[in-house]
Amino acid sequence: MPDIIKEILVDLPEGKISDAVFEAANIVLYTKDKEFFLNDEGVIRRAVDKVKKRVELRPDPSITLDPEKAEKKIMKIIGDEAGIAQIIFDKERSRVIIEAEKPGLAIGNHGEVLKQIKAETFWVPLIRRTPPIRSKLIEEIRAVLYQYSDYRRKFLNKTGHRIYDGWIREKKHEWIRVTMLGAGRQVGRSCVFLQTPESRILLDCGINVASDKDPYPFLEAPEFNIKDLDAVILSHAHLDHCGMVPYLYKFGYRGPIYMTPPTRDISALLQLDNIKIAKSDGKEPIYDIEDVKEVVKHSITLNYEEVTDVTPDVRITFYNSGHILGSAMVHIHIGNGLHNFLYTGDHKYGKTHLLDPAVTKFPRLETVMTEATYGGKDNVLPPKKECDMQFMSIVQETIKRRGKVLVPVLGVGRAQEVFLLIESMIRNGEMEPIPVFVDGMIWDITAIHSAYPEYLNSTIRKLIFHKDHNPFLSEHFKRVGSKKERLQILEETGPCVILATSGMLNGGPSVWYLTQMCDNPRNTLLFVSYQGEGSLGRRIQRGDKEFNNPYEPRELCPMKMETYTIDGMSGHSGRKQLMNFLANCEPRPKKVIMNHGEATRCLDLASAMHKQFRVETVCPRNLETIRLK
Repeated sequence: MPDIIKEILVDLPEGKISDAVFEAANIVLYTKDKEFFLNDEGVIRRAVDKVKKRVELRPDPSITLDPEKAEKKIMKIIGDEAGIAQIIFDKERSRVIIEAEKPGLAIGNHGEVLKQIKAETFWVPLIRRTPPIRSKLIEEIRAVLYQYSDYRRKFLNKTGHRIYDGWIREKKHEWIRVTMLGAGRQVGRSCVFLQTPESRILLDCGINVASDKDPYPFLEAPEFNIKDLDAVILSHAHLDHCGMVPYLYKFGYRGPIYMTPPTRDISALLQLDNIKIAKSDGKEPIYDIEDVKEVVKHSITLNYEEVTDVTPDVRITFYNSGHILGSAMVHIHIGNGLHNFLYTGDHKYGKTHLLDPAVTKFPRLETVMTEATYGGKDNVLPPKKECDMQFMSIVQETIKRRGKVLVPVLGVGRAQEVFLLIESMIRNGEMEPIPVFVDGMIWDITAIHSAYPEYLNSTIRKLIFHKDHNPFLSEHFKRVGSKKERLQILEETGPCVILATSGMLNGGPSVWYLTQMCDNPRNTLLFVSYQGEGSLGRRIQRGDKEFNNPYEPRELCPMKMETYTIDGMSGHSGRKQLMNFLANCEPRPKKVIMNHGEATRCLDLASAMHKQFRVETVCPRNLETIRLK
């Protein structure tokens, strides 16, 4: 028995605990004593105070009410008004998941309904909100988690043993190093390898979606051995950060991957889409659906500001990064106060239509690794209001000349930002109602947004909670699901806006629309996302007047469309926001490492931060290692 569990049990009444297991860093005690489960007289709280870890008391599966009878009781206790959608029993862990349209009614004042469910069924109830837009993917992910409940219980227990075996062990030598396996002086294939004497952790594992030349991180680096990997931590769900994760599981990794709940759902969707795109392009995918399923099976989700140990000497906390739904900055506490390292991932230090700005206050901080996507001295993004007015003006000018507006968007973040901008402008009478066609995976990802309103800013959260005002359900948005419907938009529909993936014109329906619309000067191509080096979007931005038609290899497409770029709608921080982020960081770090930026932008930002804040700055290349301690 691990020392930490012995430490807890020594103060508990004898014979009350039937089993003690880990659920990753959490400690779960099971009891067959019904009275003790309903009233432990504070002993569990005292155990938490003693070991400073999360300890939960649950009923032993043998004393839970038969699921069929329990379901009837739960329905009766909660009542019809809450709008229960489904009830799922996680038998291995004595938990019952209740999905309801009105979760507040299922919880009750001060949790009274939950207490009654516990007392009458001896199941631990977990309440989840039914998404306003049905998401088949969310349902499938939850089905995988429930289907492999027994496996997950064993996996989580094994993860806990890795964290706690050797608890309070003396460390003779302590050091920390980070190696850039990707995104060193470039945008794409983010992958940072963190090492201590005790731990081997991967921060993100993405692909370079803009280039076929060097698309994957340097997993063949001598420092990296997949057999020694303890944990993967995923900052957010864009493919340049999550696209290679299933590849790790394909090659035998079976450890935990930590992320927020929205990141788990969106990354699975994008990884599945990545497989689909590869097949449609006649390429062999680097992983398959089963590998994506393995990622889900080994996922451990954390909410913002939830602290957890991931190895014996590393503790992490997620903070809102303001980039996309569920995106997180990873605060990493290493050793017993040895060092505090912040990996920002991609972040936006400014309020958007969708999200609150990135957090700047942390418990302790010595080193920050920040993105530098728009870190160049010329990368000053215009104010949000100015961008909104520019967007509206471009759309209105195109509509006036009877043209169509094509907006290539990242399925996650930019698409929903444009959704909300158009919806609010129509609702406030600033723009005439026009049809907005949504193509690609955007609708599925929007459904995930509506399932996690707590991750959105307060304005949008309130609108989603009021079903009649949910902006994502606006009548102006029309989903496109077939080639026939696409042709109808082009041939039979008048002026409109088309939102389509991919955002860099690397594939997907946005490229098809471009080939059909590019020769008409009445139409407009409007970029609102970052265009990676080597992408078709970047080439058009630079002024290319024609491009190869991917659907007719010998045909050149002339670019006669009006082309505009609105950088300020990006989910990344501009130069001023990057500087302000560091200026407002509490506490101020001593060292700043640049990544996720083209070489000149990383160097520009490093120079400016060093001069203004008198901090040490460094811009590592791929495969370079930095010692933090």
